[in-house]
Amino acid sequence: MKLQTQIPLKKETKNLINYDSNIFLLGSCFSENIGNKLSHFKFQSIQNPFGILFHPKAIETLITNAVNQKVYSSEDVFLQNEVWHSFDVHSSLSSENDKSLLKKINAAISVTNKKLKEASHIIITLGTSWVYRFIETDTIVANCHKIPQKKFLKELLTVDQITKILSTILVLLKSINKNIHITFTVSPIRHLKDGFVENTQSKSNLISAIHTILVDTNVSYFPSYEIMMDELRDYRFYTEDMIHPNKTAINYIWEKFVDTRFSEESLPTMKEIEAIQKGILHRPFHEKSEQHQHFLEKIVKRKEKIKSQFPFIKF
Repeated sequence: MKLQTQIPLKKETKNLINYDSNIFLLGSCFSENIGNKLSHFKFQSIQNPFGILFHPKAIETLITNAVNQKVYSSEDVFLQNEVWHSFDVHSSLSSENDKSLLKKINAAISVTNKKLKEASHIIITLGTSWVYRFIETDTIVANCHKIPQKKFLKELLTVDQITKILSTILVLLKSINKNIHITFTVSPIRHLKDGFVENTQSKSNLISAIHTILVDTNVSYFPSYEIMMDELRDYRFYTEDMIHPNKTAINYIWEKFVDTRFSEESLPTMKEIEAIQKGILHRPFHEKSEQHQHFLEKIVKRKEKIKSQFPFIKF
């Protein structure tokens, strides 16, 4: 008996991820989920230096600024509710001091420029086609920072607009790193505050635009959204808000990602690191017992063996 409809996935034949890969992640909340998994398994990765970015225009803006090494100044930040913000970045970077905020943004620009030049893979997760345009400056913002909505115009990016944005992103990335492999995915998180029909419009525009640019041999698509909607179409795979995928769903999608995008030789190392991570978290009933001390010695030896193979790994 078949109790699931499954998305047919093909194993990538080139540009596979391994422990020599340098991975850069940008985009919506799901980038954080995948990024946390990569960190757990000790891959060389960095995620969202500018905080979560929900729509493609925000990602294009920051990649443009990073490639061109823009230096943010006092003109690029503003005070709202006693906190300094920038319309280009997530509120997680906001600060009570303007100089502190500028320092953080400019550091993120510098890091992003360096990492994009070094990256073998970039994973970009698009969350929504809905954007907010700040009326005063006629610019699309990455984050509204709780400014009253009457100061913004809400717009839906068209397929053509998103295609142009993604094409610009590809040109920018290849201008500093011609060998970089780009994976696009659409976040499985539904933006139901926009409305049910509006969320479907939004995701459809993203998916259509991505598939328009897949003619580039260094660009691929991973169907996170489709796996969530079709294979995991049951509320037991959601958190209590019935919108975000829960731990089981994240693990399931991660396993599909590993199966199709990771090299076979990386899998034994991942298995060993998982065993070490579980050992580190283990809490014994009797810490000073001989048995536990022997267990700790084994963990140390396993860590040393991994570090000898991959010196960049730290536990």
